[in-house]
Amino acid sequence: MADPEQSVRVVIADDAYVIRTGLAATIEAMPGVELVGICSDGTELSAAIATTRPDVVITDVRMPPSGQGEGIAIAARLRESAPEIGVIVLTQYIEAAYAVALMEGGTSRRGYLLKDRISNRGELLEAIRSVAAGGSVIDPAVVEMLIEGHVRDPASPLDQLTPREREILAQIAEGKSNAAIAASLFLTKRAIEKHVNSIFAKLDLPGPETVSRRVQATLIFLADTAQ
Repeated sequence: MADPEQSVRVVIADDAYVIRTGLAATIEAMPGVELVGICSDGTELSAAIATTRPDVVITDVRMPPSGQGEGIAIAARLRESAPEIGVIVLTQYIEAAYAVALMEGGTSRRGYLLKDRISNRGELLEAIRSVAAGGSVIDPAVVEMLIEGHVRDPASPLDQLTPREREILAQIAEGKSNAAIAASLFLTKRAIEKHVNSIFAKLDLPGPETVSRRVQATLIFLADTAQ
């Protein structure tokens, strides 16, 4: 975890020179943030992470060598090898599949932002600090698209949930499995499964063949609590 008394150490990666240099200049001007690596592809980024051990990685979604979801793949590997390192993925377009893949293992220390946010230094700084501290940041435009208008409703979709269901949803948002939630709440796994199915039904979420319902429920929870 990043020490609040020390600068947040950041490594960036983007194969586009203009984006990479612009992002570097923006971060270098931020108070309390130290830029410790600048990379142009996934191979360089993996090496920089190993040598600098940053607090936060800011990476493009698509980069060489794979050219497809390289940033997401690196974030997934870090979830296992270095869960203390936060990852903010930047994208030029709203890509639901990548956002869902990034959050599949839990939302802690993960961010998904449109590249338009780079120009807003204050907003990017807040995202870096939040992810470094164990939080999560999801671009409002991505949330709006993924939950198909739930956020725009005057009444929160979470109003339909019981206190126990909201408690369970909060733990789903932390990336916990049903078994882990059951253990923390001293309930049976079967009881948790019933509550989870009730949550999905009340939030009117589609089946897993379209997108992970746990991720969608998490996004609704995050969008509601951020308001």
